[in-house]
Amino acid sequence: MKKLGLRTFVLMTLAFALPLLVSAQATRTWVSGVGDDVNPCSRTAPCKTFAGAISKTATNGEINCLDPAGYGTINITKSITIDCEDTQGSILASGVTGVIINITNAADTKKAVKIRGISINGAGSTIAASGIRVLAANYVAIEDGVIDGFQTHGISIETTSGTPKISVDRMSIRSVVGNGINTFITGGTVNLSISNSQFSGTATGVNLSSNTKAVVRNSSLANNSTGAAAFQSDLNLFSCTISGNTTGVFSNTGGVVRIHDNIITSNGTGLSSGGGSILSSGQNEVDGNTTNGGPTGFITLT
Repeated sequence: MKKLGLRTFVLMTLAFALPLLVSAQATRTWVSGVGDDVNPCSRTAPCKTFAGAISKTATNGEINCLDPAGYGTINITKSITIDCEDTQGSILASGVTGVIINITNAADTKKAVKIRGISINGAGSTIAASGIRVLAANYVAIEDGVIDGFQTHGISIETTSGTPKISVDRMSIRSVVGNGINTFITGGTVNLSISNSQFSGTATGVNLSSNTKAVVRNSSLANNSTGAAAFQSDLNLFSCTISGNTTGVFSNTGGVVRIHDNIITSNGTGLSSGGGSILSSGQNEVDGNTTNGGPTGFITLT
């Protein structure tokens, strides 16, 4: 009787434990163009879409691409890394937003999303959508990718509270009807860092609204309606090339734009102030524009 009781106990324990093991989320998962979302998203049995993989990836885990396939749009509600740097994964998002980031779970203390090596294509749809929308997060890093062909914005930052930090590095944002990067902040303050990136064929390459502090360095803002604009926000442009725009740099009401070591040329108007300030270090090349314009003040270097 004792042996039978022990055997029954072991079997019952396994019966309860097995579903937990099966449903456990992995810290690293994989996707492949020949995968299947019924798979466990392992290296040898990958999923087919980002949406399928994220459901099987633990908070703060990572999704990697095994090949340069299209992996579908994704709604991110937990801290996650999507890294396809070596394979250049892609998202075709015709008529819908490619990536939505909206982390509101209080138990997720990091609220951090890192996206690397992804091409997001809106396919020139006329339906309102953005490449990436950031609604709620503490930290977002977007690196080594392309955003192309969207009707609304390339990256739309729409947070409502806190002090989120957004980092954009080595990105090409192009052929966007709206703005390359657009901030619309209704609460809190966003700290935005942009480096080594290209903005072309947009309404405004980098467009900032209130409650935004941004630094743009070593980037190209070319062939847009406006290269960079600030409204009730703080914009710093360092070592950028701003050319071929209708207006190179525009400071709207309450905006403060600081410029240092930039080349601002071949624009309709180089520098334009519409109620804001443009403060120059005096080390910028503002020349060769139809109307060069000028700064409203100067910065003393120490």
